[in-house]
Formats: sequence, C-alpha cells, structure tokens
Amino acid sequence: MVWHPRRYSWLLALAGLLLAWQAAALLVHDDVLPTPVAVAPVLVRQMTKGDLATHLLVSGYRVVLSVALAVGLAMPVGLVLGLNKTLNAITSPVVYISYPIPKIVLLPVLLLFLGIGDTSKIAMIFLILFFQVLIVVRDAAQGVRPELVHSVRSLGAGPWHLLRYVFFPATLPSALTALRVSTGTAIAVLFFVESFGTSSGLGYYILVESWGALRYREMYAGVVAMAFLGLAIYFLLDLLQRKVCAWVQL
Repeated sequence: MVWHPRRYSWLLALAGLLLAWQAAALLVHDDVLPTPVAVAPVLVRQMTKGDLATHLLVSGYRVVLSVALAVGLAMPVGLVLGLNKTLNAITSPVVYISYPIPKIVLLPVLLLFLGIGDTSKIAMIFLILFFQVLIVVRDAAQGVRPELVHSVRSLGAGPWHLLRYVFFPATLPSALTALRVSTGTAIAVLFFVESFGTSSGLGYYILVESWGALRYREMYAGVVAMAFLGLAIYFLLDLLQRKVCAWVQL
C-alpha cells in the first residue's frame, strides 16, 4: 500500500489533538475536563439512545440550508455586479459599508422581525456567508482575462454562453473556497444563535442541557459532535470543489 501523506495527514492531526486532550485532562485531573476516553462512551450513548443525534440533525439542517441559500443568491448577484460596471459602481458603496459590520449585532433585529424559530437563525448565518461569497465572486468575475472573453466571443458565443462557459466556471472555485474558509465562522454563529430562544440544536444541547446541568461529559460530547459537523461540512465542500472544479489544483 502506498503512503499518501495528504490522505492520512488529517488522521495524524486528529490523533495529535486527542493525545493533547488526554494529556491536559490528566494534568488538570478535574471533572470539568474529562478525558476523551471518558467522553467517548457518553458520545456513543447520547448519539444512539439520547437526543444528541436529533440536535445534530437540527443544527446540520440549519447550517446546510444557510450555505445553500448563500450560494444560490450570492453567486448570481456577484456575477451581475462583476460583469456590470455601472451597477457595480452604484452598489459598491453599500457593499463596502455593510460588509465590515459584524452581522451578529443584527441578531436582535432578526429576532424581532423573524421570531425565535429556525428562520432567524438561518437568516443570521446566511447574512454572514452571503457577503463573503458575493465579494469573492464579484472580484473573480472582474478578474477574468479580457482576451479569454474575446476569444470565446469570436467563436459566436452570446451573453448566455459567456456566462455559462466562461464566467461561471471562473468564479465557482472562488465561491467554494470562500465557503470552506467560512465554515468555522458559520459553526461559531450557529452555536451562538442556538444558545437561547430555542429547544433544539447543538448549541442548546451544550449550554442548556449539559453545561447548565453540570453534565460535563455530555457537554464535551456535544462539543465533539459540533466539531464533527464543521469538519463534515468542510470535507463535503472540499469534495464538491474537487468534483466540479477538477481543473483547479487544490
């Protein structure tokens, strides 16, 4: 069997993290930091017989839907702005002013208008991802080489063909990269918005059901589940980019 460092490097990293966790837990020697050996059976039990699997599915639904909405709306808007200089000049001040604002401060506003259900939580994550994908796609569309556009147009390609065969493939890798980079932010925001005003989700499970009841092993089981959710989304986006953007060397 041939050793592929890229294929197994993440396993080595995971093993290193578990060893560091084990060493820290043995050093602290307190219930507030149980060892991974102690957390593992709790994680399995909560996933199979408890309600952790349900919370994981709810959180997964919220973040996946947010990502899908961000891509579905930000990509076409970014392409339009990248290809239309006049429209881009009109909207650029709005984008530059609104993008640096921490979107999390808008959560009370979203709660007022959308309520405390799934809609406000999905909208919060969507807002953060939307602007990141929008700016990346717009800049990527503007960066397409003019000679490439002219060569395709000389073959009789119309606006639709240029969009489909030139600009969309040129911007798709950048959009997927932006989503992969933003995965950690999306999971962090998910944890925050699920920590109150809800009765489901990993954030609720970790803070309310576990930490609030001093069930530390269950709390760490929820943390591990949320970490795996983030890793799963990251790996899925990475796999998607490899499949649909095979011409890009990752």
